[in-house]
Amino acid sequence: MQFSYNWLKTQANPNLSADELSHLLTMAGLEVEEVNPAAPEFSGVVVAEVKSVDKHPDADRLNITRVDAGTGDLIQIVCGAPNVKPGIKVPCALPGAVLPGNFKIKPTKMRGQVSNGMLCSTDELGLPDDAVDGLHILPEDAPVGCNLRDYLDLDDAVITLKITPNRADCLSIKGLAREVAALSQCEKKYPEIAKATVTSARKQPVRIDTPEDCGRFLSRVIENVNAQVPTPDWMKQRLARSGIRSISALVDIGNYVMMELGQPMHVFDADKLTGSIIVRRAKNGETLACLNEKEITLAENTLVIADEQGVLSLAGLMGGEPSAVSDKTCNIVLEAAWFAPEIIAGKSRQYGFGSDSSFRFERGVDTALQVDAIERATELVLAICGGAAGEVVEAVGNLPNARRVNLRMARIEQVLGVKLEASAVETILRNLGLNPIAVSEGFEVSSPSFRFDIEIEADLIEEVGRVYGYENIPDDYTSGRLKMLALPETKQPRFAIYNRLAERGYQEVVSYAFVDEQWEKDFGGNHDPIRLQNPLAAQYAVMRSTLIGGLVEILQNNLNRKQNRVRIFEIARVFTKASDGSFVQKERVGGLIYGSVLPEQWGEKTRAADFYDIKADVETLLAGKQVRFVKAEHPALHPGRTAEIVQDGKTIGFIGELHPQWLQKYDLPQAPLVFEIDMTAVLAQEKVAYRPVSKFQAVRRDLAFVMPEDMKHDELIAAFDTVGSNLIQEISVFDVYRGAGLPEGMKSMAVKVLLQDMEATLTDEVIEPLMQKLIQAAACAGAQLRS
Repeated sequence: MQFSYNWLKTQANPNLSADELSHLLTMAGLEVEEVNPAAPEFSGVVVAEVKSVDKHPDADRLNITRVDAGTGDLIQIVCGAPNVKPGIKVPCALPGAVLPGNFKIKPTKMRGQVSNGMLCSTDELGLPDDAVDGLHILPEDAPVGCNLRDYLDLDDAVITLKITPNRADCLSIKGLAREVAALSQCEKKYPEIAKATVTSARKQPVRIDTPEDCGRFLSRVIENVNAQVPTPDWMKQRLARSGIRSISALVDIGNYVMMELGQPMHVFDADKLTGSIIVRRAKNGETLACLNEKEITLAENTLVIADEQGVLSLAGLMGGEPSAVSDKTCNIVLEAAWFAPEIIAGKSRQYGFGSDSSFRFERGVDTALQVDAIERATELVLAICGGAAGEVVEAVGNLPNARRVNLRMARIEQVLGVKLEASAVETILRNLGLNPIAVSEGFEVSSPSFRFDIEIEADLIEEVGRVYGYENIPDDYTSGRLKMLALPETKQPRFAIYNRLAERGYQEVVSYAFVDEQWEKDFGGNHDPIRLQNPLAAQYAVMRSTLIGGLVEILQNNLNRKQNRVRIFEIARVFTKASDGSFVQKERVGGLIYGSVLPEQWGEKTRAADFYDIKADVETLLAGKQVRFVKAEHPALHPGRTAEIVQDGKTIGFIGELHPQWLQKYDLPQAPLVFEIDMTAVLAQEKVAYRPVSKFQAVRRDLAFVMPEDMKHDELIAAFDTVGSNLIQEISVFDVYRGAGLPEGMKSMAVKVLLQDMEATLTDEVIEPLMQKLIQAAACAGAQLRS
């Protein structure tokens, strides 16, 4: 919600600066996003009238003008603007003026001719561009010599509010005036709205076919309007400072009433309508050419405004091109309606566009505002465009009933922690338009038509608290002993995981839990993801079941910004469906590396990271755990460079290189490597146990085995594990050989066997039988001792 502070002052003037008002509104729950001046600082610029224009004798593109700037004598100014001509009124910067950018004006000579000032364009004054090439031409009635800042009301502030969904009543100048008056105790001055005199017999019949969707619909015909009349400058200015572009007088009037009162309006060309206006649901397959030049196919859950021939507009969202007003329009139909918020909510996302009207309707418009709005719009149309007004025709559907809510004084003190006088509470409620009635324990409030959010007692207490001032509620500190609970020995602190990854060069990232559905298909092989009923946007339609999509997107963003070495991780939840149809949330840690192993340097050659680099990171993350990496397949990963991470026979994650087809699809120059692990398994750890250090010498034996090429390291180690001797302290591979001397399809794997006893020095009589058992176990697995 963007508005002009000076416009607000016409209805409620708190005598505060823009910054002071911003603080007041923010502390009352209406967050101010920004405050900007209506125009940059400049001085010495006045309204001037061009009296004569002569060609410069020594320059083809320059003119010598004489202007009346209200100083008594005509001033000579050299001007190169293409639109300069006698009789126009323009901004004139006199000598001594300072324009934006600290540009100082002084008398000068241009090609031998004296120029005592400067005629200005909008760009030179830092004003909104009016698309005119040349000078900013002012209205004919602009007073010569008047300070331009005063004439154009440039010492104004444009304030932008971040309105929460429950405060639709503050989406207008009238609503803000009510709020500011309650907060600052200033006087309210709402615009007086007179009932128009009926001078036309023409009426526009209306009918509501879905009363649950539309509570009220008003129409009024105004005949013989002049649609070519320009919008008055004061209205253009207020709309521009509200972020609304001027289109035409008739359209601007509707937007102006919406900003002033909070009631969205629509204007139809009366001669393009056939029969009655009908409020109904769309028929499946109906189409509409909208005012934004989009043609859409309507769904049956959409409320539309139609006539006897077809759809005229999307109710509360967008008008249709066939019934729109134009410069040739002679007769119009004004429309003001109340639509149920539920029928409008979500339609802007459904059809891919929204409007200021839908923003208000889906939050809830005042149910009692339609009559005032149509009378106010009529008043402005007659004043600006002329015409003859007909009677207002009204159709009524189902309107919400006012809720009665009781407010107890004792409960206010209990919740806010401050004792307030009943008279103070009554004043606050009355200033907010809540019309309290005193009862035995406090007050009874009938929620007004403009406050949909007043439902329970806590809502009223919140209103009292914010108007009284949260900063006026004293700080009370509780005292007591806060005891930190000891973390179980079998669980690591969460920050240990963050620190461990940071030590490996990873940086934490945070991404959305709702993702593009295509990511789920590509990276998770998930063709039936959990869908959001009301997604923020089309690309955020489903919940993620894997973290890979978010990590790849962040990689793309880094590559687009010339960051060619990336190491990132994320700890977050993923969402899957259980067999019974319920939803399951699991926390996982995911990581991605891309580019060189080390930053570019002189001491090491540049080498691209590979599977074993990220495997080392995972092993560090899982330090102290007995895990195995088993060859596997995953829809996101390279079929020959992927492994499952297995602990105690249970898969806890996966690791691998991104599949080549996704490199091409997502435009990645080389393959990133990723991992994803169950956070529960990462946090778990073995309970610390004491183990003595042997004082006896360890013995090492090396064994080399010949085995088939497809036999895995884990299969050999698993065979050794069957021996089960407590003398074996370590078995690890230290060499793999392929080549001459070995049969085709075979490889040699050499292992180190480390033996040690806790109570005696090992002898050959003990060692040799144990080594034979290892050799025999390997043979059973398909590995023969190499001769």
